[in-house]
Amino acid sequence: MAFGGLEKKQTAAPMAEINMTPLIDVMLVLLVIFIITAPLFTHAIRLDLPRVAAAPARQTPQTISLSIDAAGKLYWDGSVITLEQMRARFAQAGKQSGQPEIQLRAERSTRYEVIAQVMGAAQQSGLERIGFVTDPPPPAAATSKAP
Repeated sequence: MAFGGLEKKQTAAPMAEINMTPLIDVMLVLLVIFIITAPLFTHAIRLDLPRVAAAPARQTPQTISLSIDAAGKLYWDGSVITLEQMRARFAQAGKQSGQPEIQLRAERSTRYEVIAQVMGAAQQSGLERIGFVTDPPPPAAATSKAP
């Protein structure tokens, strides 16, 4: 039997409405399933991983602290050296298997010519890792620039 009244219509049109009841039932069932299974997802699984003797980690190369004062004097790890002594030490360091890193610290008023000679000597010796060490600005200068 048809829905509606008792009278018969000659042109019966198909029903164009979506029945929401089955969709709501499916969504509620899915919600209950997720509520039940959600605590299972938070449990950690204990794994017994194999223990393997790995190769030792690659050691970091030694660092050379090279300082230059305003007069152009060179300091190798705190001791005064000449330019020729520095070139000889660079040559020895360049022949090592693990190349050391040079940490170059120069005063602001140091002539660039001296710094260029040091960098050139390091390059000629085959040393490639040169780092420039600077000092951070004092805290009072950082706060005075604030708007």
